[in-house]
Amino acid sequence: MGGGDDPHIHVEVKVVRGEAAVRTMLGIAGDLPSVVDTGCRLKVPYAMTSPRPDRVTCLACREHARAEHLRFADEIERIGTLPGSAVTFAEAREVAGRHRGLAERFSSGGGG
Repeated sequence: MGGGDDPHIHVEVKVVRGEAAVRTMLGIAGDLPSVVDTGCRLKVPYAMTSPRPDRVTCLACREHARAEHLRFADEIERIGTLPGSAVTFAEAREVAGRHRGLAERFSSGGGG
């Protein structure tokens, strides 16, 4: 399983579309998993994860989160250019910009 003596705070492997993020976005309450897969390929207690750049201390997880946010930003911008898309290009660029900002914060080395 891993993570038993690990003092680091990690990110879920699905940091952009993680279960907690989706539940929050949809306003769904419920049981969260007790153990999750992380960006550094460990399984750790959910309580030892965070989607917030200022809290994540595992360097491998920070890099994973950075890459995932950049990938998602590119993906959402492409969706905004599709004919008949549910979001406008301007909306897609705004969301993409937020994710690029998060990617930058994950690459800044914060989190101790």
